[in-house]
Parts: sequence; structure tokens; C-alpha cells
Amino acid sequence: MKTAADPRHLKRRETVKLLFAESFAHQDNLTDLVKKIISKKEKVDQEITKAAPTWPIDKLNRIDLAILRLSVYELENTDTPPKVVIDEAVELAKELGSENSGSFVNGVLGTIYKERVEKADKNE
Repeated sequence: MKTAADPRHLKRRETVKLLFAESFAHQDNLTDLVKKIISKKEKVDQEITKAAPTWPIDKLNRIDLAILRLSVYELENTDTPPKVVIDEAVELAKELGSENSGSFVNGVLGTIYKERVEKADKNE
């Protein structure tokens, strides 16, 4: 069972903190994962914008944006099951974000996941 002390959860939390800090000013102590996410930021942000069209990237809560960037990157570039990525993102949003962050992050990632499943079904 997952706990708040799970090493994967702690790594994700640290990644979100670095992405959040990077959204204000360049950080010198970035991990390889954060550098990879930043290198794909444009593509990741396009997916977020497509899934949440009423929320422009520059108007999003920056902690929510950091969580979404990590999660969308994980969905595209890791073998982690999508439902695990979404669950972790929601937990981080509840822990680090505002009162509505959990449901917002869940909605955006749920939309992205649903579109991927539909696209995969069409390609079969």
C-alpha cells in the first residue's frame, strides 16, 4: 500500500517543487528528470491547454501546472500505469495545491487519458 513516505511519491514531490521553483526563476540544482520535463515543456503544455481550454497556461495555479507537467510527461515517457500517474497527481495536488486542485488535476488528466484511450482504440 502506498504511503506518504513511499520513495516514488517523495521523488515526485521533489520534482514538483523544482518545477514550481523553475516557473519563477531558473534553478541551478535541477535533476535529470526535471531537465527532461523542461525540454518537452512546449509539447506538454499543448496537451494541458487542449485538455483545459478555458484555463490558459499563464493563468493556471503554478503548483497545479507543475503537477500537470510532471504527470503528462510521465504518461508519455514512462511505463508507469496511467491510473497510478493520475492517482499520484491528485494526491500531490491535494497535498500541495489549493482546495480545488485535486479535482482540477484529476479532470485535466482524466481528459488526456480518455483521449489517448480513444485514439488507441481507433488505431487497432
